[in-house]
Amino acid sequence: MKTAQKIVTAPILRKLIARYRKAGKTVAFTNGCFDILHYGHVSYLEAARKDDSRILIIGLNSDRSVRAQNKGPERPIVPQSERARVLAALACVDHVVLFNEPTPQKLIETLGPDVLIKGADWKGKPVAGADAVRSKGGRVEFIKYLPGLSTTNIIQKIGRSCLAK
Repeated sequence: MKTAQKIVTAPILRKLIARYRKAGKTVAFTNGCFDILHYGHVSYLEAARKDDSRILIIGLNSDRSVRAQNKGPERPIVPQSERARVLAALACVDHVVLFNEPTPQKLIETLGPDVLIKGADWKGKPVAGADAVRSKGGRVEFIKYLPGLSTTNIIQKIGRSCLAK
């Protein structure tokens, strides 16, 4: 499938999910801003995909959603259309769907994934959509978090590097 074809709307994705389930696939969902894609993201997404029996859907925070999270006045650095294309280009990603709300709660309720995936740094914290997934017999999985690998850390490092010159 071509990269651009992996970026879909929620209504189209609902139809695709029905087809995947008929084919015996497990539908997994994770979300994030993915502002500057880095090794931590790739490692996480590859682990989330697990194997070919799983379809991996990425709920991507829109530019408006990123700004609502107070990540800073300059965020996102990369516009949503470009972030979506980069994510869709990864072999481990089956589909990318944008959402405008601060959390993917409504999107998760709409899509009804079998598995909701978050980084292990979310353990013990409220996870948006976990209740909706569990109420339909699904589960929440936590994937090992690689400390120090974040977009915020990269931005801070670049800032320090520029100040040092």
